[in-house]
Amino acid sequence: MAEVEIRELHSAEEMALVEDLQRKVWTGSETDVVPAHVLMAAARHGGVVLGAFDGQQLVGFVFGFLGTDEQSPRPLAMSRLKHYSHMLGVDPGCRNRGIGFRLKLAQREAVMRQGIRLMSWTYDPLQSRNAHLNIHRLGAVCNRYLIDLYGQMRDELNQGVASDRFEVDWWITSSRVKSRVAGRRKALDLAHFLGAGATKINATRLDEHDLPRPLENLEPLEGNLLLVEIPPDFNRIKAEDMGLARAWRQLTRQIFQQAFQRGYLVTDFVFLKEEQFPRSYYVLSHGESTLG
Repeated sequence: MAEVEIRELHSAEEMALVEDLQRKVWTGSETDVVPAHVLMAAARHGGVVLGAFDGQQLVGFVFGFLGTDEQSPRPLAMSRLKHYSHMLGVDPGCRNRGIGFRLKLAQREAVMRQGIRLMSWTYDPLQSRNAHLNIHRLGAVCNRYLIDLYGQMRDELNQGVASDRFEVDWWITSSRVKSRVAGRRKALDLAHFLGAGATKINATRLDEHDLPRPLENLEPLEGNLLLVEIPPDFNRIKAEDMGLARAWRQLTRQIFQQAFQRGYLVTDFVFLKEEQFPRSYYVLSHGESTLG
């Protein structure tokens, strides 16, 4: 299969392709599709719309626009400019080809040409695939947890559970991000963090359907490193046991809210690729505010 080509999108025809791809990625809710005319307006006025093409077929896109850093409200807007990355989607038939990673790198290059050093976006913290990309591979960090940000969502991917989100910061010119995106930073597994004194905050067990079920007993949020386990496949849990999905949402909401209030920052993500029962952990560090 040929390598995809990533390029900026400008024409009405290209924006219509992005509309159609959104319907394939987030099925079941036409009202959640960003229309072509909005994409066009953003692209013409400081936003970025990039497409990944396999031949003539659009197989992925990323869309973002200018915003301001609300964590630093006092300076003038010009000194607080950031790029807010609103959507990234990849054709379901073209996943696991690194397209999302390449789109984010191309978006980073476009934003750096604008002279902006901070990007942010939201994602569901229980989606381990997104956590691996955003935190581990790209080097984004997070200390903001937003409860039910979008209210009740109607698309098939998000319906049924509260739309809680991480809002991550990606300091695109930092040495941390440069090292991550270049692949220079050695991947650390669970043993490395446990050897450094990390505390596992939440325990889990597998139920009779081999679904990970969270236990209510939590370890204290103490020390420099914490490990917070999430399901490796939250979509499977939502499909098979919505009550369990909501239990995971409530428990992890409690953990992350308390951790962020106490000064912890999400700095890494570990995915253990067990053949039958994979496991996923966030790594939280204490003492850094942004790593920017």
